Amino acid sequence: MYATERQQQILGIAREAGRVEVKDLAEQLDVTPETVRRDLTSLERLGLVRRMHGGAIPVERLGFEPGIADRESVHAAEKERIAKRALDELPEEGSILLDAGTTTVRLAEMLPTDRELTVVTHALPVATILATRPGITLHLVGGTVRGRTLAAVGHWAQRQLADIHVDVAFLGTNGLTVEHGLTTPDLAEAAVKRALTAAAQRVVVLADRTKLGRVDFAQVAPLSTVDTLITDTGVDPELLGDLERHVRVVTA
Repeated sequence: MYATERQQQILGIAREAGRVEVKDLAEQLDVTPETVRRDLTSLERLGLVRRMHGGAIPVERLGFEPGIADRESVHAAEKERIAKRALDELPEEGSILLDAGTTTVRLAEMLPTDRELTVVTHALPVATILATRPGITLHLVGGTVRGRTLAAVGHWAQRQLADIHVDVAFLGTNGLTVEHGLTTPDLAEAAVKRALTAAAQRVVVLADRTKLGRVDFAQVAPLSTVDTLITDTGVDPELLGDLERHVRVVTA
């Protein structure tokens, strides 16, 4: 296969999947990782992809934020393991914040019923799960509901979050890097996520490997605000080592 043919194939895979990883492409195309990296560099020079740590994203997906229904089945097994591992970060008794997102929804489903917990959330799917759960005192933050995430955003939400302090905040993120910290495509969502981090004694981020090494449009908070990152075991070892120098990382 000529280089141009291989690059077209890589571009097609990237556009279909939304992201490609060097190690997966090397195995799929039976070439070395170095060859894949050169191909991705060529595609980036043509303005067709944006290089990220360990892979690349097609430019048409940059700034694109899929809705909950589209994200629900993506890396479902990894999200299940991450949510299960996050249970170890719960206080015995006390208060937590649950951010919007498919992994935090899984965590809400797994919350134990053998302890008293106060839960604050701005996410409608999380609230729906916990509204009648025994042992849970639920506080729903109001605001303008975003259709893509079903989360309340805006000044109402920020003002309510400014009035509280919880033991642990469990956050989702669209992107996470050492240099740029936590990022997300939407400015209003980013502002509420910042309010979530400010309202918590400890911040635990739940993010599968596709979020790591990626930078999105709106800045949320630097990595120094995060106490623990829980991710899956498929994360690139080089990236994992880089992150571990700045934050406690748990793999599930």
